[in-house]
Amino acid sequence: MLYHLAAFLQHFFSPLNVVHYVSFRMMWAFLAAFCMSLLWGERFITTSRRYFRAGLREHLPDTHAVKEGMPTMGGLFIIAIVIGAALLLCRWSAYEVWIALSALVGFGAVGFWDDYAKVRTGRGISERKKFYAQWAVAGGVALCWYFLAHPSTRLCIPLFKDFQPDLGIFFILWVAYILVATSNAVNLTDGLDGLAIGSLILNFATFSVIAYLAGHHLFADYLHIPYAGSAEIAVLAAALVGASCGFLWYNAYPAQIFMGDVGSLSLGAALGIIALMTKQELLLPITGGLFVLETVSVIVQVFSYKMWKVRVFRMAPFHHHLELRGWPESKIAVRFALITVVLCLIGLMLLKIR
Repeated sequence: MLYHLAAFLQHFFSPLNVVHYVSFRMMWAFLAAFCMSLLWGERFITTSRRYFRAGLREHLPDTHAVKEGMPTMGGLFIIAIVIGAALLLCRWSAYEVWIALSALVGFGAVGFWDDYAKVRTGRGISERKKFYAQWAVAGGVALCWYFLAHPSTRLCIPLFKDFQPDLGIFFILWVAYILVATSNAVNLTDGLDGLAIGSLILNFATFSVIAYLAGHHLFADYLHIPYAGSAEIAVLAAALVGASCGFLWYNAYPAQIFMGDVGSLSLGAALGIIALMTKQELLLPITGGLFVLETVSVIVQVFSYKMWKVRVFRMAPFHHHLELRGWPESKIAVRFALITVVLCLIGLMLLKIR
């Protein structure tokens, strides 16, 4: 809205031309999302206490008993803030913005279905239903992107400058897989106050920088990365950083609200689609290394117990293992965030090392 309004009014007031600069709108998107979060956060929490209280998940450490009845579905608040900031500061004619928002809202709807079932009945939907719903949404997003926007189907391999295999029609399956995998990885990480959102903030910030570089011809050519035309995605990613920082204001230990599956699934999918649109999705296992660690810990725990009746960890995901070893929640969240800073810097360095 502001982008298009400024385009109209700049003929009468030339300083408004600054709105056309992506870097300027990135900063404003962050500030707008963060300020809106602080402005309306307390009201949303008050509403959530009335309508969105949920019981605890099964198989949690005993220390989590104090969180019984904590308001959830904070992801609804994040989604609303991101959409508001995007409509204000993104260029509406950019197809990638609408595709990314579709992934955000679609996976948010799956998470809302699960969260609402937990609020109403105390139990969420079955894992099979949730998994199928995720694939349905991911497939829809992938098909729309492939057939309506005709994106590049080449796969950019870190450390390799010229080796970019073309996935062709299999790009649809690749996109769907990345969305489902990333959303589930974030969902598994969301178990402690400020844990998942802290790592998400850093990853969104990293990919906002990558989106800006990949959306600028000169920078993309200098770094030998594919020009992805992802400038508007940089603005959307900055809005996600701002909204996530605003949510962390209330989710930091001790949390006032949880994001719920509506938040973890939607934000995970948003991170995945942004990485795909910048053609740097293979950096996700590096920058999101802690999401990978949490997912692998669950896979290892389930496999080892089914095969040999042996538990490798005291409890999975890995952050609960650390809890049972005596680490306080706040220490785990801060140390995971510090590790993510290092991983994100490594991911950015790999853009140049080719």
